[in-house]
Amino acid sequence: MASFMLMLRQKRSRKAEDDPGFKLRALLDDKVQILCHRSSSRSPFLQYRALHLADLITELNGFCGFMSILSSMRYCLGPPDKLTNIWAALAFMPFGLFFDFMDGKVARWRHKSSLMGQELDSLADLVSFGISPAVCAFALGLRTPIDTLLLSFFVLCGLTRLARFNVTVSSLPKDATGKSKYFEGTPIPTTLGIAAGMAVCVSRGLTHESIPGGTMGEGWTEVHAAALVFVGWGCAMVSRSIKIPKP
Repeated sequence: MASFMLMLRQKRSRKAEDDPGFKLRALLDDKVQILCHRSSSRSPFLQYRALHLADLITELNGFCGFMSILSSMRYCLGPPDKLTNIWAALAFMPFGLFFDFMDGKVARWRHKSSLMGQELDSLADLVSFGISPAVCAFALGLRTPIDTLLLSFFVLCGLTRLARFNVTVSSLPKDATGKSKYFEGTPIPTTLGIAAGMAVCVSRGLTHESIPGGTMGEGWTEVHAAALVFVGWGCAMVSRSIKIPKP
């Protein structure tokens, strides 16, 4: 009986395959599967559809940081007395802070936020307030091997501070609105204080051989005293004992 039913199904299947309508439906099904596959293969390039307005503002923060880096690099390629590019590098940093401030405002106004937005915010902050000031300091004269190690330490402290924030933000005490009551360690945007100091130095011509504090050591041990400011700021960012109330 079982073999008879199997033969009957095979016979019906052969008749269906001979049917032009069956072949057309099979062809359409194949095309649908191919289109679905192509659509899914293109989906990694369509991530902007998943971004909220606040996320796009965060992208502008990262844009300002990267433009600051490029401006510092352009300054390095030209004569030291041509200050247009270094002023542009310093000016892009506060614009990054503006967009960093506005993305949170827009997210709360529209009541839309996401985990992706949180990660974007941290990455943009690292570029605008971590890498950008370090590259600017390098362009202005902190270029000895020890200087570059200390600047790298500063950037890594900013990276660690942002990663720790993403991990611990859910466990920090919250206020009535759901926001964390305090920052653990100095927030990375406070590095604009260093940027302000570099702007003062540029305006007074205190760059390159005239950097305040001079140098210590000789040869490969030479280091600028000003580079220690970056070390202290980096330590403050990763400190667990410093708790700054949120406004």
